[in-house]
Amino acid sequence: MEAKVDGKEGLILVKQGAEARVFESTFVGRRSIVKERFSKKYRHPSLDSKLTLKRLNAEARCMTKARRLGVCTPVLYAVDPVQHTLTFEYVEGLSVKDIFLDFGSNGVVEERMDDIAVQIGAAIGKLHDGGLIHGDLTTSNMLIRDNANELVLIDFGLSFTSTLPEDKAVDLYVLERALLSMHSSCGNVMDRILAAYRKSSKQWSSTQNKLAEVRQRGRKRTMVG
Repeated sequence: MEAKVDGKEGLILVKQGAEARVFESTFVGRRSIVKERFSKKYRHPSLDSKLTLKRLNAEARCMTKARRLGVCTPVLYAVDPVQHTLTFEYVEGLSVKDIFLDFGSNGVVEERMDDIAVQIGAAIGKLHDGGLIHGDLTTSNMLIRDNANELVLIDFGLSFTSTLPEDKAVDLYVLERALLSMHSSCGNVMDRILAAYRKSSKQWSSTQNKLAEVRQRGRKRTMVG
């Protein structure tokens, strides 16, 4: 028996955020994820439709570009410009968030954490060298595929293209803050990620300088707040 959510046959609501709803479904007999960007009632309908479609297409392009750069992402199956949905592969596996939280509860498995940190750093390095900023680097948006033990980056809804060291540094800083706030028990995992990033990125030096500046600004805001 198919589930019915908000009038949508065969869709099971998984998550709802400020910009989109995420459903589990099937696509040509394969388990899939459907991400729907919903309309904002406070915007003029015509403007809302144009903005929603623009962001939908931008997310699809960024996800596709990431795969071309050698970063593992879910396979994109379909883009529906009428329903404002993206349909892509369902990735079997835990999020890095859940894995790291388990480390916090049961003790860090050093070898496992090292492997994940190296994969994260290498993936971000490929993105940045290719001029792509993820925009929402948190452990919730990183999965480890079962069996293959492979990092998969998801949710490119805030992604954009840029070659500016400042944008790359902010991308890394967002991840650093997320790790400090949620995974402090994992110790120096950000240092391990940055070490892998340095090996992966040919443009690391300029980003490193900017990251120091971004960190300093962040500390000043914290003290003022």
